[in-house]
Amino acid sequence: MHQKEKARILIVDDEKMNLKVLADLLKDEYAPILARSGEQALQHALGDSPPDLILLDVVMPRMGGYEVIKILKNNEKTNNIPVIFVTALNSIEDEEHGLKLGAVDYITKPFSPPVVKIRVRNHLRLVHQYRLLDQLAHLDGLTEIPNRRRFEEVFQKEWTRSARNGTPFSLAMIDVDFFKQYNDHYGHAKGDLTLQKIAKALDSGMKRPADLIARYGGEEFVMVLPETDAAAAKVVAERSLQKVADLNIPHKYSKAAPYVSVSIGLVTISMDNKTLPQTFLNTADQNLYLAKQNGRNRIVASVIGL
Repeated sequence: MHQKEKARILIVDDEKMNLKVLADLLKDEYAPILARSGEQALQHALGDSPPDLILLDVVMPRMGGYEVIKILKNNEKTNNIPVIFVTALNSIEDEEHGLKLGAVDYITKPFSPPVVKIRVRNHLRLVHQYRLLDQLAHLDGLTEIPNRRRFEEVFQKEWTRSARNGTPFSLAMIDVDFFKQYNDHYGHAKGDLTLQKIAKALDSGMKRPADLIARYGGEEFVMVLPETDAAAAKVVAERSLQKVADLNIPHKYSKAAPYVSVSIGLVTISMDNKTLPQTFLNTADQNLYLAKQNGRNRIVASVIGL
């Protein structure tokens, strides 16, 4: 089992001694990152591994803490990182100014080590809870794969990226065959279990981090395949069809197969910047409808913009 990763705390102070005291105080429980200027602090915060919390000195040469927090709060990548000011400025006005700029707390120097520890722990607990809530908001409660809301966010982002870069983009609509009959004869509890197994099987077929499988609603799933041409998308769709078949879940009341199967409507766009995203989605839907019309347990695919 992996050891739980320590929370990363960026400590920013131009005084070497202050950095050492805070780092020594927190290093047992957390992973401190040290910065001696506002510029260094921004480099760390905007890097590949942003901190979970920032302890920020207000008075520093060249770029002070107030300037740093303004930049952090105006950047989408860093605006949710909690900032605690640690400063010798202890007037009510200073504290009010810092909180107005978006700081979550204010610790005055000389500080009490136990108080620093408690405040850091409290704010990190809040960060952890917010992240959990954010994850839950994007997951489907039954299948625990991404939900429709998450799909819509990812689809919009990938569509824009694909249009900008002129890269191919594929999408598949997936529907469980004769699922109403399955629920009617085997019961809804069994139906829910089957949807969970299908979701897991489809998810296991996703080979790249950018690919996404989400529950679209009911017994329908949607697959986002960025930078994927028609041939590669067909391979993924065929693998998905097979993954569900390999579950070998008996379905006596299906006219498509003796086991639970799916139909897939697949569409690929070679970005032409003329097609609307809604047209793209509608095409996947139409292909899914054709797959059902043609006997289900199959893929119908088409390409736009060639």
